[in-house]
Amino acid sequence: MRKQKPVADSFVIMTELVLPNDTNTLNNLMGGRMMHLMDIAAAISAQKHSNRIVVTASVDNVSFRDSIRLGNVVTLQAQVTRAFSSSMEVHIDVWAEDIPSGTKLKTNEAFFTFVAVDQSGRPIDVPEAVPHTEEEISLYEGALRRRQLRLVLAGRMQPAEAQELKALFAL
Repeated sequence: MRKQKPVADSFVIMTELVLPNDTNTLNNLMGGRMMHLMDIAAAISAQKHSNRIVVTASVDNVSFRDSIRLGNVVTLQAQVTRAFSSSMEVHIDVWAEDIPSGTKLKTNEAFFTFVAVDQSGRPIDVPEAVPHTEEEISLYEGALRRRQLRLVLAGRMQPAEAQELKALFAL
């Protein structure tokens, strides 16, 4: 039987201040810099869950809703949603806060997949993720569908084998 860990144990909060070197010519945080920050927060979350070295396997569904401005405080919240044998899906929310105006806005959201590896870089088993809250359970339940979609799009699974996806369209 696999070891189990609550998904809450993987929760990470990371905070950054947007400085001039992070922005484009419109004084907005560059998308690549945002993805860099998201990758770091998600990797820390996956490491906390697995207690292992992790590598980024995929990034999907990154949405850029609103611009993050120079001087904003960026808060990233990441947590493992589900663990498979050696891979883990991590959900990330990004918030931009304008402290002088007192406004805070959710600007980005994404799912990252990480694989835990041993010292030689070979995949290694990770603990099962156990959700407890309503939101954790909802993300956990959707993770298998998202994983199958990733695998189908990457050509690593035949669409006919994606039972969870097929169930979505069964009438």
